[in-house]
Amino acid sequence: MRIKGLIIRILKQFYRDKRTLAMMIVAPIFVLTLLNLIFDSNAYTPKVGVVQVPEQITAKLKENDVKIYAYSTVSQAKKAIVDKKIDGYISFEDKTPAILLEGSDPTVTKTTVTMIQDSITAENTLKPTVHFLYGSEDMNQFDAIGPVLLGFFAFFFVFLVGGVAFLRERTSGTLERLLSSPIRRWEIVIGYVIGFGIFTMVQSIIIVLYSVYILDLIQKGSIVYVILLTLLLSLTALTLGMLLSSYAKNELQMFQFIPIIVVPQVFFSGLFNLDGISSTISWISTITPLYYAADALKNVMIRGLGIEEIFIPLVILSIFSLVFLLCNILSLKNYRKI
Repeated sequence: MRIKGLIIRILKQFYRDKRTLAMMIVAPIFVLTLLNLIFDSNAYTPKVGVVQVPEQITAKLKENDVKIYAYSTVSQAKKAIVDKKIDGYISFEDKTPAILLEGSDPTVTKTTVTMIQDSITAENTLKPTVHFLYGSEDMNQFDAIGPVLLGFFAFFFVFLVGGVAFLRERTSGTLERLLSSPIRRWEIVIGYVIGFGIFTMVQSIIIVLYSVYILDLIQKGSIVYVILLTLLLSLTALTLGMLLSSYAKNELQMFQFIPIIVVPQVFFSGLFNLDGISSTISWISTITPLYYAADALKNVMIRGLGIEEIFIPLVILSIFSLVFLLCNILSLKNYRKI
């Protein structure tokens, strides 16, 4: 009878907590749907530029379902690679085929070079020379996804720790006492952000230095830019975690935000190639902070680009942080003791 009473109590507890009950059903369905849409997408189709390439080779590339972009000069084709319009291009130097690959994604690189070489050798006995704009022939998959993982872990742990820490401030009554004092709401939020932000800054620097100097993650650009991007992403995660903690009654409910807020960002951050995904869901990437941070980190760490190429992502991350900060201030107006 005591076991029966315990079972009934647990069932009633779940029944009263409608949000937990809904999340147990909605979250797995949501994540599985995203996985289905991503992994069930069309196979990647290489985008290849051709510079005065014989028609026979161009025709063979088309037979292999390669997207062809014709350029009149090598400089135009190279600029197209820099602008991420093509994965590589073919040109002929003294009747010898030459291939220049973008090279930042080993999977894309392997697919592209295989299709190009198959098309060339079918019509030409000369072996093509292969060059890389970024990366190298020895670049592995960890080097390619390392910048994305760096951004993800910085975002995830700051989001979780910051959200839970702010939740405890509310449930312990500390926030209520601050609200009853003369201090203003915006001062409270700024104070918490700076307080938590100091530890966030230390964490971000440690993660970056460990990844680059201990794990030997590829690092072509300035490490200062890597730290700056990681800090801004962490600030975004902190302000978002604080905001969502306002809608959680306990730590369990804070964890429930992970499959809805964090997991989708992983799918659209660059870990998976999204070129074959329908625009029906690909737009989600444009509203996720990790998408901009991961792309900028790859630009710095793999491609060695400078501040001009990461300026827009820096601005967007700053806007995300500012919006979440303002929302935190507004949410305190509706604060009620839990």
